[in-house]
Amino acid sequence: MKDDIINILKNSDKALTIHELQDKLNLKEVEEVKELGDLLRELEDEVVIYHTNKDRYMMLEDSQVRKGKMRANKKGFGFVEIDNMEEDVYVSQDNMNGALHDDEVLVEITSKMTLDRLEGRVLKVIKKRENRYIGEINFKDDIGYITLDDNKIKLEIKIPKEDSMNAVDGHKVVVELGKKINNNSYYGKVTDIIGHKNDPGVDILSIVYKYNINTEFPDEVKEELKTIPSEVKEEELAGRRDLRDQVIFTIDGDDTKDIDDAISIEKLNNGHYKLGVHIADVSYYVKEGAPLDDEAMERGTSVYLVDRVIPMLPHELSNGICSLNPNVDRLAISCVMEFDGNGKQINYEIFESVIKSRIQMTYKKVNSILEDNKVPEGYEEYEQDLRLMLELAHILRKEKVSRGYIDFEVDEAKILVDEECKPTEIVLRERGEGEKLIEDFMIAANECVASHIYFMNLPFIYRVHEVPKEEKIRDYLTFVSSLGYTVTGNVKSSDPKSVQNIIKQLEDKKEFKILSTLLLRSMQKAVYRPENLGHYGLASKCYTHFTSPIRRYPDTTVHRLLRTYLFDGKIDMQTVKKWEEKLVYISEHSSSRERASVDCEREVEDMKMAEYMEDHIGEEFEGMISSVTNFGMFVELDNLIEGLVPLRNMKDFFHFDEANMSLVGEKSHVRYQIGERIVVKVVRASKEEKIIDFEVVRKV
Repeated sequence: MKDDIINILKNSDKALTIHELQDKLNLKEVEEVKELGDLLRELEDEVVIYHTNKDRYMMLEDSQVRKGKMRANKKGFGFVEIDNMEEDVYVSQDNMNGALHDDEVLVEITSKMTLDRLEGRVLKVIKKRENRYIGEINFKDDIGYITLDDNKIKLEIKIPKEDSMNAVDGHKVVVELGKKINNNSYYGKVTDIIGHKNDPGVDILSIVYKYNINTEFPDEVKEELKTIPSEVKEEELAGRRDLRDQVIFTIDGDDTKDIDDAISIEKLNNGHYKLGVHIADVSYYVKEGAPLDDEAMERGTSVYLVDRVIPMLPHELSNGICSLNPNVDRLAISCVMEFDGNGKQINYEIFESVIKSRIQMTYKKVNSILEDNKVPEGYEEYEQDLRLMLELAHILRKEKVSRGYIDFEVDEAKILVDEECKPTEIVLRERGEGEKLIEDFMIAANECVASHIYFMNLPFIYRVHEVPKEEKIRDYLTFVSSLGYTVTGNVKSSDPKSVQNIIKQLEDKKEFKILSTLLLRSMQKAVYRPENLGHYGLASKCYTHFTSPIRRYPDTTVHRLLRTYLFDGKIDMQTVKKWEEKLVYISEHSSSRERASVDCEREVEDMKMAEYMEDHIGEEFEGMISSVTNFGMFVELDNLIEGLVPLRNMKDFFHFDEANMSLVGEKSHVRYQIGERIVVKVVRASKEEKIIDFEVVRKV
């Protein structure tokens, strides 16, 4: 009956009373009418329908009410982020209705939906943010007072001494709320002591705790680890293809310890290329439903921070038996593909294998060969294979570009720290031929595996990147034209070549890096879904994540599905139904944990950049204006550190010219616009607040 109710409300041009619904459903029996009432309350609780104050029912999307996440401001007001809506809904302090930062809320939009700035009021909090908070404790008269790390959350939390876990002044702690004292004041208790605020690394750990990222493995996982071998046994090789005599090797960063992927290459007699991508067989050791698997699913991903990795799997697996370390037998799932001279895939095989990597190469040394023609010691016998790989990588990349692959060429910062975790230098992360080669090969393997299962018409998990919203691209082109550039683009096209064409027209512009980043932000976010919606950015019709099962749970799931469908041949209805249901949760949860990981990594970087700049107060740097707002302008330095030039630090009274995205001086008529290079001086930096303030010295 639930589906029938939804269908009726979807097709109705007005809100319906319960009696009108009863008539349309043709309900006569008392039990049926009672069930209707129960289902309406259920749908209301699930926030699928809206129950108006006139006792009528309608679909939520047909009303002025939306479900979203509250993003509170430290000044008391907030914005509600709503899926599939471009604009956030502004909520004044008077209309917050007790909602706190990160609460899931039901908001009524009170302004016209056609306005650029939507305003609303919170009707109710659907789901409170998790009842745990991170902050610093300090005592006064045996009562601990918490200074929360997140200054957007307006709460006073008092901790009785007996509920403090013997914390002392200056400890960073995790607290849970208890009894309410008054409106925004609560008693609480300490549930975990992170460490003293002055201890090395506690600053990063506090952010890790904020995003609910597990740092320790539970006891049942540690017990299971005792049953997992440290080396491959002979009996485990049954049914596997033995590739140990082939030239297979890995290429990774200098300090990589969790090695997921190895590669091999061969030039066939017909002139084609035979590329092998061999991925650690994690799902062989991580059994479905076991404690290891449950914990890996909960974590969703490894988290890479400036001085540490918080792994998805314990080190015994991630650095040990699952890692494709050199000169040891390792179990793998191999995807071996044949390509012609135009990058077209002619043939492929996906199978269980055993491999023995010959050497653990580094990007730096591989790039020395491929870019500088200098062969490091120990790499001599692999030089020809590497050059053949580069040849194929260029062919594959050309083929991807021809179909619309978009390379935004966005730089990444690398933060170097000392043994006390204090930042010493911030540089750009290198992306040479070796890095690109591995990227091209992994994309090829991911597409191959995804397409194979897709055409079997079986449940699967895909990495999807949907077509950008038309209005986002139109707004972007309007902005670019405000800079004085004429850029043409088909905003209605769903072909990635249209965005690729925009990128090409901007490549020679002085502010290309900023424009490229802004265009990337106009795209939708890539997520995991059980439906194949394609990957717009890669111009791929069918894509998944197969190549990193040590550090991403969706990849582990892909391996498990390959084993289920291909190697074990289980494609019965019961198996299909099970995975249809299970993949919905895995996709949503994995996307959620990925977002938490990215946000955590970004917040740690912001903090370390601010800490680095604390030692450079008064110094001058050259950078580019990356964004202009009504409260100032952001300037990005060449090493990607970004700071704000607040209007209060500017020597004239500046107006915000929104149409041209610039600031204009009232007396001087000086104009500052995105993309301009200027010299700034560091006037303030705060590690705690994660902010950097500049003032303008001069234009370049």
